[in-house]
Amino acid sequence: MDFLPADLTAYAEAHTSPETELLSRLSRNTRAHVMAPRMLSGHLQGRFLSMIAHLIRPRRILEIGTYTGYSALCLAEGLTSDGRLITIDHNEELESFARSYWQQSPLNDRIELRIGYAADVIPTLDETFDLIFIDADKRNNALYFDLVIDSLRPGGLLLVDNVLWSGKVIDTVKSTDQDTAAVLAFNKKIQDDPRVDNVLLPIRDGIMMIRKS
Repeated sequence: MDFLPADLTAYAEAHTSPETELLSRLSRNTRAHVMAPRMLSGHLQGRFLSMIAHLIRPRRILEIGTYTGYSALCLAEGLTSDGRLITIDHNEELESFARSYWQQSPLNDRIELRIGYAADVIPTLDETFDLIFIDADKRNNALYFDLVIDSLRPGGLLLVDNVLWSGKVIDTVKSTDQDTAAVLAFNKKIQDDPRVDNVLLPIRDGIMMIRKS
């Protein structure tokens, strides 16, 4: 998932503000006890998410794809004093794991978890968001974008993870590889959308940064 050689990744992390002790424990225990730990945002990407949130000072954040709650804590660091983050995930088995770490943070009361499928939950949200982070099932990235774009304020940011898909976006796509095909289609969709400006950042597995005009 990381494109840089391991020693360069280590160098980048060594010259990036450290994660908190709570985030370090959350990361360590996710890797030790939870399936598919590569889904964790981790130190470098987590500090990037925190930096973006601090720069724009969002009052409302929407996250699609909670996993074990690491990225939610990172994003919530930049919320305004009256801000709130809504995070959506259908995997109720990880709820207690994520909450156990949120509850150790002063940001706990600003994080609201909605259990369910994002396509069902998003239409029920009566909010205007300043920042949206999509890190869920890649085949539905385009659907999630269409569902949230009208609720993102003009000038707001939308970040989408895994848009380089372990480098498969530049390989010949097998007819059976629906995930890579979906990532390619999504990237083209964003590139062709006149409502947004976008930059594909080669951070970890690729983050598409999208600004609504």
